[in-house]
Amino acid sequence: MTTPRRVPLARTPDEQAEEDAFLALYGAWAPMDPQTFAREMEGFGRPWWVVGGWAIEAATGYCREHEDTDVSILACDVPALVEFMRGRWHVWNNVGGVLHPLGDRWPTVEEPRSQLWLREHAAAPWIIDMPLTPDADGKWTNKFLADHVDEVENVTWVADDGIRYLLPEIVLFYKARLRRKKDEPDFEATLPTLTAERRAWMRKSLETVAPDHHWLERL
Repeated sequence: MTTPRRVPLARTPDEQAEEDAFLALYGAWAPMDPQTFAREMEGFGRPWWVVGGWAIEAATGYCREHEDTDVSILACDVPALVEFMRGRWHVWNNVGGVLHPLGDRWPTVEEPRSQLWLREHAAAPWIIDMPLTPDADGKWTNKFLADHVDEVENVTWVADDGIRYLLPEIVLFYKARLRRKKDEPDFEATLPTLTAERRAWMRKSLETVAPDHHWLERL
């Protein structure tokens, strides 16, 4: 089977400089692709789903380079994940750039909007980035729209590979506020795939957080 040729990741010089500084400070990354990470998650009894660029690729078929793999879980499920990974992967909590390991001393997170990073040991590269999703009594919540609360199954979809992904319009909504060059091709690839209803949701939602965003005129 031929591996698809990936479009190089588009970055501005400032974005590249920021990425280089990030790696110099926190260490190397060797991200697992979603299919490889799914094998590590076999048997985990709580929902998890892929977000970010890989979710756009799954929804559209647009193949570009990825600097990382972003996976999310509900914040209430962090203790279950830490126990599930015990003995295989060290789970660290990243709160605004400050890292500490989770385990017996810190079994869960205090900040449900923070991230988890996983690696095998201190000298190993990080393999996955988990931006946590705050939950409301076990339901998914939108980090930037307080009234958007739903069941995980209603804001995600399952691809033919059996992996659950965040809906592409929500992925783009999260990306939009960052206004990054690398997200423009993702928007162009996704726009033709969105139904009128999903475009309308994205437009209305984007107007609340970025009313001057240039994507609005395309929606």
